[in-house]
Amino acid sequence: MTLDEVTISRAIIERFLKKFEASLEVDCAVVGGGPAGLVAAYHLARAGYRVTLFERKLSIGGGMWGGGMMFNEIVVQEEGKRILDEFGIRSELYQDGYYTADAVESVSTICSKTAQAGARIFNLMSVEDVMVREARVVGLVLNWTAVEMAGLHVDPLTIRSQYVIDATGHDTEVVKIIERKVDAALLTPTGAIMGEKSLWAEAAELSTLENTTEVFPGVFVAGMSANASFGAYRMGPIFGGMLLSGERAAALIAERLTQER
Repeated sequence: MTLDEVTISRAIIERFLKKFEASLEVDCAVVGGGPAGLVAAYHLARAGYRVTLFERKLSIGGGMWGGGMMFNEIVVQEEGKRILDEFGIRSELYQDGYYTADAVESVSTICSKTAQAGARIFNLMSVEDVMVREARVVGLVLNWTAVEMAGLHVDPLTIRSQYVIDATGHDTEVVKIIERKVDAALLTPTGAIMGEKSLWAEAAELSTLENTTEVFPGVFVAGMSANASFGAYRMGPIFGGMLLSGERAAALIAERLTQER
C-alpha cells in the first residue's frame, strides 16, 4: 500500500470537522480538562447526554500530571479512592485515610475512559466569551488558543449548550467573563467572584463539594473553580475533592436535564 500525504490531510480535516460540527449544540459544555472537568464529562456522557469538553492547553489533565511539585504521585482520601476504583486506577494505602496513585496513570486513564464514554474532547481551544439570553448563559464563544496567545484579530465561533461547567481551576475563566461582561450578579454571597484563600487541605476538600453548584443561571462550577468563586481555601496536591466535585456537578446537571425533558 502506498501512503498519500493529501489523503492523510483530508482524513484529519474531514473527521475533525465532523466531530466539531456534532458539538455545536450540546447538553453540557465543560470548560477545563482537569480532573474535575473530566470526571463530570465522563459521568454525563455515560448517562447518555451530549457532552463536549474544551481545554485551552495542548495536554489534558490540568494540574494532576505534576502531582506535588513535579513528584508525579497524587494523594486521595477514602472518599476519593472510590472514584479511582471506578476508573480502574491502581492506588496504594499510605496510612489510614490516605491513598496514593500514580499521576500519569490517573490522568491518562480518566482521559481515555471519558473519551470512550462518548464525551468529545477538544484541546487548544479557549473560551473568549459567553452567549447570554434572558440573563442565562446558553452557549460559549470559542477561538484557538494560539489566536489568543498571538493577539491576532480573528473572529470566533460559537456553540449552544444547555449547561456549562467552569472547571478551569484557580483562574475561573468562564465565571470571570460573566463577571466582567454580563450586567447581572453571580449567585455567590457577594454577587462577585470571592477569590480563593490560602492552602488548607482539610477545609478545602470539604468546601469543594459544598461549592460545586450553580454560580450563574446555566453555569456550574467544579473543582478549584468552585472554591475560587465562593471564597474558600485551596487544597494542594490532594485530588479526592476534585474527583468528587466533578461527579457532583454531573449529577446536578443530569437532574436538571431530566426535569427539563
